[in-house]
Amino acid sequence: MTDIQIAQSVEEKHIREIAAFLNIPEDELEYYGSNKAKLPLHLIKEDAVDKGNLILVTAITPTPAGEGKTTTSIGLGDALNLRKKKAVIVLREPSLGPVFGIKGGAAGGGWSQVIPMVDINLHFTGDFHAIEKANNLLAALIDNNIQSKSRNLGIDPRTVLWKRCMDMNDRGLRKIIAALGGKAGGIPRETGFDITAASEIMAILCLSKNLEDLKEKCGNIYVGDTWIGKPVYARDLNAQGAMAVLLKDAIKPNLVQTLEGNPAIIHGGPFANIAQGTNSVLATKMGLSIGDYVVTEAGFGADLGAEKFLNIKCREAGLSPKAVVLVATIRALKYHGGKPLDQVTDEDVEALMAGMPNLERHITSLQSFGIPIVISVNAFSSDTKAEKKALLDYCKKLGVPAALSNGWAEGGKGCTDLADLVVKAATNCKTTFTPTYNLEDSIRTKMEKICSTIYGAKNVILTNKANAQMKRFERMGYGSLPVCIAKTQKSLSDDEKKLGRPENFDINIREFEIATGAGFIIPIAGNILRMPGLPATPSAEYISIDTKGTITGLF
Repeated sequence: MTDIQIAQSVEEKHIREIAAFLNIPEDELEYYGSNKAKLPLHLIKEDAVDKGNLILVTAITPTPAGEGKTTTSIGLGDALNLRKKKAVIVLREPSLGPVFGIKGGAAGGGWSQVIPMVDINLHFTGDFHAIEKANNLLAALIDNNIQSKSRNLGIDPRTVLWKRCMDMNDRGLRKIIAALGGKAGGIPRETGFDITAASEIMAILCLSKNLEDLKEKCGNIYVGDTWIGKPVYARDLNAQGAMAVLLKDAIKPNLVQTLEGNPAIIHGGPFANIAQGTNSVLATKMGLSIGDYVVTEAGFGADLGAEKFLNIKCREAGLSPKAVVLVATIRALKYHGGKPLDQVTDEDVEALMAGMPNLERHITSLQSFGIPIVISVNAFSSDTKAEKKALLDYCKKLGVPAALSNGWAEGGKGCTDLADLVVKAATNCKTTFTPTYNLEDSIRTKMEKICSTIYGAKNVILTNKANAQMKRFERMGYGSLPVCIAKTQKSLSDDEKKLGRPENFDINIREFEIATGAGFIIPIAGNILRMPGLPATPSAEYISIDTKGTITGLF
């Protein structure tokens, strides 16, 4: 069966049953139908957060062959519950861009899925729509102020950085001219759209402590300069109150379930190649407050998602994982070893071994944080006995525990070996993570430490434009913010064609952006787009619905 057929074949529990397992009273739930609900923020208990076992799932460098982080996360969570560990899975919400584009949905796969799969992959509880509206309200207020005569702040339209957003891949909206139509249409200027997952509002929502903190962060958004060079913030437009009103429900985490009837919280969805790439702080703390183990994931490979999860999210929230699960697949490692994509299902131990340096680089990078690592070999039917032995032997040689994960085919029972290793690692972890850099370091030093320690790069090269922007942000007083490097997810370097473990490469910073609301600096390496385009044959072409309301084609 396809993923959607499997999801539709399972009889869902009422969401109050999932809440009851977590000792959440029924009257605390804000129902969105019978199978999903929002959770009030007062359920978060900081003393319980500190006692919980946070498990981070990350992966090797992504390939078109797929790695299966979400499938592994869900399978691991189900397995921990089979081991009576009261685990909660905490994940990001999918973006409609990838759902209708090339990547597909983000609800897991096979027998390790969160449900209702269709709802989660589509409009869900409306969080993305609320983020989009808050983002676009600020854009409207900016243009209105530029047009206004009585309350004009003197904003120079050429300096406005704030863009509108929409949760769809649409390359035609990357660069546009807004406010055409004469005087009534406003002052024409060049602008564009970002995809909603790339909006700073998404990053703010996922880093906020509560509604008041979210409102303050929205007010701190830097939108541009006046004609005399004075910075203008969203609070200067009195935008933060109305923006927070639009986000009053979106800030609450969403409770759903796995195919096996175990609890899952889905909330927030920033991309990891351009933002922090992980679910909200509130969702993670909620999971730790109501469960004993929380299994969460960070987007793309460990060089992006895990680095930002630890250096940005965990530092901001005072969190520290007890173990990190690094997901690898045999076919992906063969691809990194030079095997053509259409041949990765063929047995080739030599190509597998040639791809191992990518795995080893990620292990080395993660070890720098001082947290125990467990390797999850996400199994596929094409994996041969010789290949599995070679990979497990390699991990043993490196001194890192590893287990085969069969969550896709078997659900929780296919991940119990992995769960046992994770419990052992978490039990033995007595330290908190060590950040890659200090906040007191200069922006350049922070970048250099990430690029050398995490990517394995030799130098960081800045264009003249990037160097000037960096110096300006430091003069503005933002030098102590963490950095969130935007680069390709397809390589440890900034060149997506360099597979495996590149050596002697530089990271080239083209320009900087600043997210003063979310609280980080964004160095941009290479041509990273905040508004993706659709592929030649988008997934949308395969999605349909019949007269009975049955949806097909989602995966």
